[in-house]
Amino acid sequence: MSLKKAVAIRRRLARAGGTFVLTNGVFDLLHPGHASFLEAARRLAGSKGKLFVALNSDRSTTSLKGPRRPIMDEGSRAYTLAQLRSVDGIVIFRGRRLAREIAALKPDVYCKAGDYTLAGLDPSERAALEKAGSKIVFLPFLRGFSTTRLVRRIKAAGSV
Repeated sequence: MSLKKAVAIRRRLARAGGTFVLTNGVFDLLHPGHASFLEAARRLAGSKGKLFVALNSDRSTTSLKGPRRPIMDEGSRAYTLAQLRSVDGIVIFRGRRLAREIAALKPDVYCKAGDYTLAGLDPSERAALEKAGSKIVFLPFLRGFSTTRLVRRIKAAGSV
């Protein structure tokens, strides 16, 4: 959905007393680590809240991950995420960083996987989160799963 529509939903949720949780990422090849993380992030919202995912656009993904990524285009990645019961909304963001979207959405909670740290957050994103008064939560990382590792396994398998 558009950022404008997401902001309207966020405002209605705030009036109703619900918790708005935001996370972001590429989510290129959805795997159990992603599913586990998103389910834990959704629990942070509680029964009256919502979990939104800010999804890196194709261009944003390429700038972060290199010329061979993403593997799946942004529409396919958004569609796949939307099928998960834990995800209530998706906004595709075009920039390399998320500060603009954070400033607009003003999440109650912002979460990342446990391979991130407060010091490792982008300074502009962290400043936007602090200005919005967002609680920052790092969720445990489900070890053994990564898109990079999955791509290596697929390449090693050769032609199927």
